[in-house]
Amino acid sequence: MKRRIAAATTLACLSLAATACAGGLTSLDPKRNPMGKPGGLVVGTANFSENVILGHLYAGALRAKGITATVKQNLGSREIIVPALKQGDIDVLPEYQGSLLQFLDKNARQSAAEDVQQALEKTVPQGVKVLPYAAAENKDVYVVTRETAARYGLTTLEDLRTHAKDLIFGGPAEDKTRYVGLVGLKELYGAEFKDFRALDTGGPLTRGALRGGDIQVANLFSTDVTITNNNWVILADPKKLVPAQHIVPLVNEAKASPTVTEALAALNSTLTTEELSKLDAKVDNDKEDPDRVAKAWLEQHGLGSQ
Repeated sequence: MKRRIAAATTLACLSLAATACAGGLTSLDPKRNPMGKPGGLVVGTANFSENVILGHLYAGALRAKGITATVKQNLGSREIIVPALKQGDIDVLPEYQGSLLQFLDKNARQSAAEDVQQALEKTVPQGVKVLPYAAAENKDVYVVTRETAARYGLTTLEDLRTHAKDLIFGGPAEDKTRYVGLVGLKELYGAEFKDFRALDTGGPLTRGALRGGDIQVANLFSTDVTITNNNWVILADPKKLVPAQHIVPLVNEAKASPTVTEALAALNSTLTTEELSKLDAKVDNDKEDPDRVAKAWLEQHGLGSQ
């Protein structure tokens, strides 16, 4: 669920290029990518499956309140989507508290959900509004196989201080330079790895590399059901490197009407971590379409189109 400058920007550009080749979005310029009917809202998403699901949940919840909403998915990293929100190229964005805060303020070290939320409200760019966060949370977690945990005696991130020099770490390219990544692992836990492999954002490349032994420590997400399915071990984080990561809506302030706020608040109160994990499994494991998965869930919970 991401996040730093040069490498992340390069990946984001590649992601946009790939989308263009597939016949999708090629620019955030509204003249080239119409935002739907006048008065409608555009929900943007980052380029990983859970965020796409959230984008369709947001759009469906808005439509249920009579608001025209479209989804522009897989737009790339925060270096692209946060400025796009500020500039009005998109209107709504599903985000993650702690990761967003550290993107906006690299020195932020708040950990508890309320503290992170208060800091976000003071830090978001002018013209952007942070709405209340959801019950659902998806945190970065650092994962090893059961075999690796047994071999090196790994149960917490503190155990990496001694053994990281023998291990290869894998995750998104941004992990190399972001605090919730190699920087924080070194500063807080003294973990310096043998090597780093730039893979994807908690996706099939990272999971496959961990399963195949190409990496020994993977940055995945706490809602990823493949962790349990593979009997992998999440290393405990006693020093709270990873802050609260509740799902939080960002809205272009000019579009944050009471109806928009109420629609997303209704979704927030119903969307739990357990429910989000189930939605992820339908898309990542069962290969169902995010749009259909989101629509079915909204209807099941009385939040769909009226």
